[in-house]
Amino acid sequence: MGTSQSREGQDFTDSDEEYQSEEEEEEEIHDADERQATPQSTTSTPTKKAIDEIDSKLKSLKLKYADAKPQVLPNRAVKLYLHIGGNTPNAKWVISDKLTSYNFVKTCKIDGDSDDDDEYGGGANSFWILKVASKVRARVSSEMQLKMFGDQKRVDFVSNGVWALKFYTDDEYRKFVSQFQDCLFENVYGIEAIEANKLKIYGKDFMGWIKPEIADDTMWEDAESDASAEKSSPFRLNQDLTEEFEEVANGGVQSLTLGALDNSFLVNDSGVQVYRNYSKGIHGKGVSVKFDNKDGSSPLKSTPKKAMLMRGETNMMLMSPLKEGNPHSTGIQQLDIETGKVVTEWKFGKDGTEITMKDITNDTKGSQLDPSESTFLGLDDNRLCQWDMRDRGGIVQSIGGDSPVLNWSQGHQFSRGTNFQCFASTGDGSIVVGSVDGKIRLYSKSSMRQAKTAFPGLGSRITHVDVTYDGKWILGTTDTYLILICTLFTDKDGKTKTGFGGRMGNKIPAPRLLKLTPLDSHLAGVNNKFHGGHFSWVTENGKQERHLVATVGKFSVIWDFQQVKNTAHECYRNQQGLKSCYCYKIVLKDESIVESRFMHDNYAVSDSPEAPLVVATPMKVSSISLSGKRKQG
Repeated sequence: MGTSQSREGQDFTDSDEEYQSEEEEEEEIHDADERQATPQSTTSTPTKKAIDEIDSKLKSLKLKYADAKPQVLPNRAVKLYLHIGGNTPNAKWVISDKLTSYNFVKTCKIDGDSDDDDEYGGGANSFWILKVASKVRARVSSEMQLKMFGDQKRVDFVSNGVWALKFYTDDEYRKFVSQFQDCLFENVYGIEAIEANKLKIYGKDFMGWIKPEIADDTMWEDAESDASAEKSSPFRLNQDLTEEFEEVANGGVQSLTLGALDNSFLVNDSGVQVYRNYSKGIHGKGVSVKFDNKDGSSPLKSTPKKAMLMRGETNMMLMSPLKEGNPHSTGIQQLDIETGKVVTEWKFGKDGTEITMKDITNDTKGSQLDPSESTFLGLDDNRLCQWDMRDRGGIVQSIGGDSPVLNWSQGHQFSRGTNFQCFASTGDGSIVVGSVDGKIRLYSKSSMRQAKTAFPGLGSRITHVDVTYDGKWILGTTDTYLILICTLFTDKDGKTKTGFGGRMGNKIPAPRLLKLTPLDSHLAGVNNKFHGGHFSWVTENGKQERHLVATVGKFSVIWDFQQVKNTAHECYRNQQGLKSCYCYKIVLKDESIVESRFMHDNYAVSDSPEAPLVVATPMKVSSISLSGKRKQG
């Protein structure tokens, strides 16, 4: 296990005010080295020999102050830097091009040169790219992970390596950032980045998303005050992470299911492994439930990708995809954990027709602890519903076989266009749904037919969504960033509510984005995407989630929730556009991580600010504690 603190944000050491040729710079460095190596004279009067040496040195430099002409900078002038050495002790920035220029070009392909751009640019399938001399040619997208350093007049980004552009004037820096954001908007939505089109995409109620500089941050500031009232010790960036347990997990791990009571579970290709919950993490019990019928065959068509605890954590619902790469399923299996048997295989059906589901979740954040629980929520591309395992009037229905059909208790089948992807429930049963187009919709516990609030997408699909127990905060996961949304608003009577309970009006706070630095994103690998962003886990009113965690490649990335909410946080200074937070800790494993989750708040001990973090890879499971070192005296 390791932690990472990126060095890419360090200031450059070259002069920002002198634009020398490479020969002049080398001569100056050589001269400076000689001066450092020559002992200083102990007399105040220089000797004739010393004067002659100085005169000779000045002549050798061929200084021409009278003839020197001010350097004329080209249009869009920048210095180009390349980061080398990765995260090794020898990592550093080097000058790739001391004086060059950049340009945004519309073209139909990434590979090519300026002639190709002239030939193919402007077509129906064209898009904006960033070109810097002949060394950088990148499609403008969130995958570039552009990071701004306004105080340094600099941006960093990823494009087959980690690069930085250093601008000579503040105006040029700001012009670049604005143009990049306009090109990004056009690449995402296919329309020009003018205000009328932005209003068309986001809606008039989301002016703070279009122009974050005018956004009402009152709710973020109020939340900061609430968070500061927490008695628990705050997370610190220099806080230690201690690996308590690491165990081999029999291989093929597909999912991690944490229990709030005694046990947690890993699902792999052959069955369910049972782990005991402790204050320092989870530890294997040596117990495994096999997916076998009496004749030795498996009752499951494929390895379950989703496991959900129910009925006081004595039962587990397992959902297997129809085929690899397809998340849809026609039914679920009910596993009795105490006996280790699949007791029922349920079908999804509506009005006598078999249907599919893409995801399932508990009715509320804590309902898996209810021994009498018989209902749960289901989601498909255009369906949101509640399923009931109790028989209608004692009659078990079936569709094309002996498997009982779940009772469609309530819900709605939308005609088209919702493209639901993932969902989660609050402590009171309200529902948040993420979509392929990036939209996030809020449904009250009383109605699944119409969303109370719909947040616009930022151009990236939501692959996972989570919500705090009180419903005040939503965390959406995309491939390249996390989006944190505040749902609080003040109604016409002056009461503070969440967007699950009513329309939020036109003072909706702008979201925060949680990102990797360009260097960490590059180290994570081009094919590795964020997945499974979660809040820490509480199931009690008045308790506040303290951390956020997500996975990308071999990294588990941890953010301090209170720090992210703080409007005065240093990450947010000198930024244009939506505020992005880059302050996190990384847990590094030796293979790609399946899932990272914080244990239930029940397992947070007195000297730690958080319950342990559990990290599952295909072959191992680890438990990590956040130390709660206290100041002495």
